[in-house]
Amino acid sequence: MNVVLMVVIGAILEIAVWIGVAQFISGWYVFFWFILAAVIGFKLLRSSTATIMPQLQQMQMTGQLSADSTVTHKIALAISGILLIIPGLISDVLAVLILLPPVQKMVVRALMSAMAKRQQAMMSKMMGGMGADLGGKNPFEDLMRQMQQQTGTRDSSIIDGEAREVQPDYKKIELKDVKKN
Repeated sequence: MNVVLMVVIGAILEIAVWIGVAQFISGWYVFFWFILAAVIGFKLLRSSTATIMPQLQQMQMTGQLSADSTVTHKIALAISGILLIIPGLISDVLAVLILLPPVQKMVVRALMSAMAKRQQAMMSKMMGGMGADLGGKNPFEDLMRQMQQQTGTRDSSIIDGEAREVQPDYKKIELKDVKKN
């Protein structure tokens, strides 16, 4: 509900600022700025997602995202591009602010912590609350320790089993002699 309310209030503010600025300069200038900002935003988003997507796929596989400075810069560029695509002067000012390095660090830090909280919530939901019973310990820690101890003493290429000969049951088709008269 909060997000919907914020989006509605943001849309109303964007329209009010658009009308206010159009009173001082021509409305066509504002309109053409929105088109130019959207083109710039698409280019920023497209250039940054080429770098971000492999990193996000790696994060899906490993659960961790590298805190490389180029990746954080590209994440900030992607957010800035999305804000430039949204028609409005407030979102454009926010996009320009996000391009500043100190603001980039704050935005990326907030985004990373939100992603970590979301991943933690998803893991606890998948495990059915098992983590809450253990006081934050890994529920699979004992299982992993046992597996590591077993792999140290056994060769994983050896399969224990028993061989026995199997006699298949064949169904035989009997031929009947049919005499033709």
